[in-house]
Amino acid sequence: MPFLMKPKTFKTLDVRPMLAEGNEPFQIIRERVDALTAGHGLTVLAPFLPAPLIEMLRSEGFESDMEHRPDGAWAVNFWRP
Repeated sequence: MPFLMKPKTFKTLDVRPMLAEGNEPFQIIRERVDALTAGHGLTVLAPFLPAPLIEMLRSEGFESDMEHRPDGAWAVNFWRP
């Protein structure tokens, strides 16, 4: 995939507080990715690499990349090509 296809605008959703409270963030993530428009993406911040989420969204046509941050969190970007 050409680098230029990646959106320039990403909204960030930090799910770490939700997970720390014992809440499942999937529904909120689902709503946010379903609402993405052309040229926009979503960055999910999580305390672990959300591999099942990445696989599920890739199977739906989303692209992703990820970064393990110095603070230990994972930042995973999702967008539609």
